[in-house]
Amino acid sequence: MGCSLDTAQGEVKVGAMICYDREFPESARILMLKGAEIILVPNASTLYPIHLEQFRLRAYENMVGVAMTNYAESNNGHSVAFDPIAFDMERIREYRRRETSGNAFRRPHRYGLLTSCEVRDPFVRVGSDGQAYHQTRRRV
Repeated sequence: MGCSLDTAQGEVKVGAMICYDREFPESARILMLKGAEIILVPNASTLYPIHLEQFRLRAYENMVGVAMTNYAESNNGHSVAFDPIAFDMERIREYRRRETSGNAFRRPHRYGLLTSCEVRDPFVRVGSDGQAYHQTRRRV
């Protein structure tokens, strides 16, 4: 999951993901499912408006706070913090108890295709060895 931080608002459960993880909703979803209330993201890339929206969406979808910090000069800054309401942990926790996003009405029994390792055209990539990238470099 990550860790718990002792803050002025009490214990806060924190998860972390790297900058490229924002591209995949599953990264933030897994952290939320493991109990994260806030997701911290160190970032080292140029951010376009769509990338900032990805952070906003990860906060909304998972009913968590997302705080991202980016290198200032070389990558244009744009550090952000988003949450479903306001970075008041009691308000976030109450929101999570009553609203429908997050884990309230998920249907994982219908997500079989999401867990498939099959990669089809046009997304197949070939490594320097001539083999499909996902077949030769799969992590277990």
